[in-house]
Amino acid sequence: MSEFKDNKKHNPWSLEYYDYDPKKEKSRESLLTIGNGYLGTRGALEEVRAEETNYPGTYIAGLYNRLISKVADRNIENEDFVNTPNWHHINFRIDNGDWFNINEVEIVSIKRILDFKTGVLSKELVVNDKNGRNTQINSYRFASMANPHLVAVRYKLKPLNYSGSLEINSITNGNIKNSGVARYNDLSQQHLMPLTQEAKNNTSWFSVKTTQSDIEIAQATKYSTYKNGQIENVKFDHIIKSGEISSSFVTDMSKNEEISLEKVIAIFTSKNDDVNNPLESSKKLLKSVGSFSSVLKESKKAWAKIWDTIDIEIDGDPKSQMLIRLHLFHLMVTASPNNVNINAGIPARGLHGEAYRGHIFWDELYIMPVYYLFYPNVAKSILNYRIKRLNKAREYAKEYGFKGAMFPWQSGSDGREETQTIHLNPISGKWGDDYSSLQRHISIAIAYNTWHYFQVTNDIGFMEKGGAEMFLDICRFWASKTVLDNSTGRYSILKVMGPDEFHEEHKSSPEGGLKDNAYTNIMVAWLFKKAFETISKLPKKSIENITSKINLGEEELISWKNISENLNISISEEGIIEQFDGYFELQELDWDEYRKKYKNIYRLDRILKAEGKSPDDYKL
Repeated sequence: MSEFKDNKKHNPWSLEYYDYDPKKEKSRESLLTIGNGYLGTRGALEEVRAEETNYPGTYIAGLYNRLISKVADRNIENEDFVNTPNWHHINFRIDNGDWFNINEVEIVSIKRILDFKTGVLSKELVVNDKNGRNTQINSYRFASMANPHLVAVRYKLKPLNYSGSLEINSITNGNIKNSGVARYNDLSQQHLMPLTQEAKNNTSWFSVKTTQSDIEIAQATKYSTYKNGQIENVKFDHIIKSGEISSSFVTDMSKNEEISLEKVIAIFTSKNDDVNNPLESSKKLLKSVGSFSSVLKESKKAWAKIWDTIDIEIDGDPKSQMLIRLHLFHLMVTASPNNVNINAGIPARGLHGEAYRGHIFWDELYIMPVYYLFYPNVAKSILNYRIKRLNKAREYAKEYGFKGAMFPWQSGSDGREETQTIHLNPISGKWGDDYSSLQRHISIAIAYNTWHYFQVTNDIGFMEKGGAEMFLDICRFWASKTVLDNSTGRYSILKVMGPDEFHEEHKSSPEGGLKDNAYTNIMVAWLFKKAFETISKLPKKSIENITSKINLGEEELISWKNISENLNISISEEGIIEQFDGYFELQELDWDEYRKKYKNIYRLDRILKAEGKSPDDYKL
């Protein structure tokens, strides 16, 4: 929480920064992300491009592309969450000089505010350049919560101690790569290819397509300009290149005059929007909407309804109140009422960046209660993402010799396993095998979410239309994965990885992975118990239809009960649950020594491997 240490009084409705720290900018850009569930845009400054310090990015729910990379003498396939064209880039220069670069000027003052109540990210920046000219820069941008296809930015400049010409340049750039995560730099990153670039007067139209998934992404933009609050007619100079439109104008400014550029952008894709021509849909929407202010007015109304629904007020310090609302805000950025009809899951890092390549793990487990209570239709859409990939999970189970549905640890567009076969250890710089796909407990988490959604909403229709079928097929998978030890009468589960991810294998599980991970076994017992409760809560006719469809009989159900009552859990004489079979035999780690040597040891697995050791040998 060091990011939130500030001497200024915390506003409980906003996240605020009063400095510019190159070392912290990328994390701040994530925290300043705006969005509406359909898309999210990182809080990078308008003037910057992707570089070591800054990383602009806009991500659209469910939009992935698959590429093959040559890494460590292997061809590996990766599906990535695509960084789509940057819609908010604006920059300026004075008297035909150098383009503004925040890293090359003196910052007199800076204030950035993310307003949770309205969804607006604003900045006020005063800079002093090498010629002693002071310029005030104000910007305001948002993603409309009222219409998820609309985004907008207002950009203002004021010469504070000089007069001269200002050139303002807006760029729509599709020649971007997924380069936001350093450890992925060895992977192929070019996901977009240009289709259309057109511009005329104060409008432009632009489209690109993903190279493999063949998804078209279109943007239509209209510009408005004002001087000192009055409409200013300017002549735009449009330079069109492959994958890029650069639109600029020049205006003469006197000291303390203010020039303002407003952009309203309509964004459609061929993925989620059910449109045959995303570019024409973008143009059509743009013609029907008004100014920046009118689009913002409608978005504010939508945000007001959301906060009337989800706001949590606490008695305590303003910082804690601010943090509660910050988290709620970013939940709505990631999944809002706009997501009800979107076929997309919850990426581990939301719509805020490319970490984990935008894949869907089990992380929605931690946020689903908010949606159960406040937006059950959104919760249902998140669960429907899994139901629509149930057949893929059945294929995955069958591939490994199991029954039922085995969901992948990492999921993307179509439900196949997206976990890399190898991954980079950034400490050693070496690539090694990745066994994290053995975290089969992802299926339990999906069942857990399904059960709790049903408990809170009593949505029998959802359970009848796929929820119960998915739940029972997950149970069937786990039953087929258990192994009976005839000497003890106990059931074991082999070849899994637990949630801690430090331990990948142990000799007690000869085929790899771990045996009898405590978390997994306890949750499987819970799963079978809830299966019977689910059956008892649904109408008899519905259960008959579901069990008939998946050929689930009484004998199989009896076996589930037997397994749930006899799953092996190892407990020491002191009453301590063993994390997995053989954990108590592992070596103790000298924690003090490693803290002294490395300071930050949260990724001890990487540290030990870089030393030529194995985390599998230690009690971590």
